[in-house]
Amino acid sequence: MNKIDDVLNKLSKSKFRSSFYLKENDIQYINDKSLSKIQEHAYDFIKRRLAPKIIENDGKQTPMRGHPVFIAQHATATCCRSCLYKWHHIPKNVALNEKEQIYILDVIMTWILREINR
Repeated sequence: MNKIDDVLNKLSKSKFRSSFYLKENDIQYINDKSLSKIQEHAYDFIKRRLAPKIIENDGKQTPMRGHPVFIAQHATATCCRSCLYKWHHIPKNVALNEKEQIYILDVIMTWILREINR
């Protein structure tokens, strides 16, 4: 089992994290836009909302709905720096490096692919 599979398995045991799933309209949105476009959106959200050293509204920067990536972020605990620290051991108050951003993107996209294929 790789690191992403391991963390997604742990998250699936959390009552809160496991309550998130993609609805039919989310899947349709992904199909309409394409997975590559969704991945671009996810990377942009990570860069703007998670990567900076200081995030003034940390814990509130990711809506609970409105985009499949937002749902995925809550399901995968990649929604804020506190959750990133708790579940993924990525320190707070330090700008995310490229490797960490790619890891977060991979976690989100792996979860989305699993949802599409369930």
